[in-house]
Amino acid sequence: MADKHIDQPTGTETVGHEWDGIEELNTPMPRWWVWTYIACIVFSIGYVVVYPAFPLLEKGTEGLFGWTSRGQLADEMKAEEVRQAPLLAALAETPIEQLPLDSALMQQAVSGGRAAFRVNCVQCHGAGAAGSSSYPNLNDDDWLWGGDLKAIEYTLLHGIRHPGDDASRTSMMPAFDGIFSPEELAQTTDHVLALTGKAGPNAAGAQLYDTNCASCHGAQGQGDPAFGAPDLADAIWLYGSSREEIARQIMVPRHGVMPGWQNRLDPATIKMLAAYVHSLGGGEDFVEAAENPAVEADGQP
Repeated sequence: MADKHIDQPTGTETVGHEWDGIEELNTPMPRWWVWTYIACIVFSIGYVVVYPAFPLLEKGTEGLFGWTSRGQLADEMKAEEVRQAPLLAALAETPIEQLPLDSALMQQAVSGGRAAFRVNCVQCHGAGAAGSSSYPNLNDDDWLWGGDLKAIEYTLLHGIRHPGDDASRTSMMPAFDGIFSPEELAQTTDHVLALTGKAGPNAAGAQLYDTNCASCHGAQGQGDPAFGAPDLADAIWLYGSSREEIARQIMVPRHGVMPGWQNRLDPATIKMLAAYVHSLGGGEDFVEAAENPAVEADGQP
C-alpha cells in the first residue's frame, strides 16, 4: 500500500498512527504462538463437544463421552464400598469386646475410626482428641462413664443427656445452691481439694462430703461410672481445678451433653470410632458385668 509506513531502524511496519512523534510498531506474533493459539481453539471446541460444558435450566450438556465428575465420584465411592464390605461384615459379626482378639481387624477398626473421628468428633474433642474446657480429653485414663470398648460404644450410640433417647445417660449432680451456707461450701471445697493434696484436711468438710457427696463420688473421691461421677482424687478436672471453679461446680454444676450417633452413623462406624478412642492411650480393659457391679446386665456402665 502507498501509505504503508516502515520504521527505518527496525524495518517493521507501523500501525499507522502516532502520538507526539511516537509510532507503534505492528510487530507480527511469533509463528509458534499463532499455531499454539489455533491449537487451543481447536482443542476447546473438541472439549465442548466431548465433555460437559454448558449449564442448562435443569442440567448441563452431557457431552459425547457421557462423563461427569459426579459420575466418576459415584463410581469411586461404589468401588470403595465393595473394598470395605468384608471389613464391615466382619465388624458387624464381631462383638466389640472381642475385637482385641483379632489384631488385624482391630487395627483396621482403629484406622477407620480415626477417619470417622476427624469428620464427626474434632469439633468438640479437638483434632488430637485432647478436648478443652468442658470437653473431655480422650487421651487420658479418666472416664466418667467407663472406658472399656463396650462402655465407649454405648456412649457413642446413646450419647450423654441426649434428648429423645431413653437409653441415654442422664444422671446429673444436684445443685447445692441454697443448701450449703457459704461456710459449708468453703469447708466442702477444702475437703475436695484435700483429696488431691491441694489443701490440708478439713474435718467439717469431710463430714459434709460423707453426708452429701460420697454416695456418688465414693468415700475416697474415686468416682463411680454408674452415675458418671468423676474421680475427685486425681489431677484431671473437666471444669477447672481452682477453688473458685470447684465451688461453682458444687453450687451450680454444669452438665455436659453429647449427641447419640446411632441414628447418624452405621453400627460398624460406631464400633470403629469406639476402637479408635479406646486406642488413644487411656482405654480400660473390658470387665464382664458379673465381675464389675458398675456394669449393668445390658452393658450400660
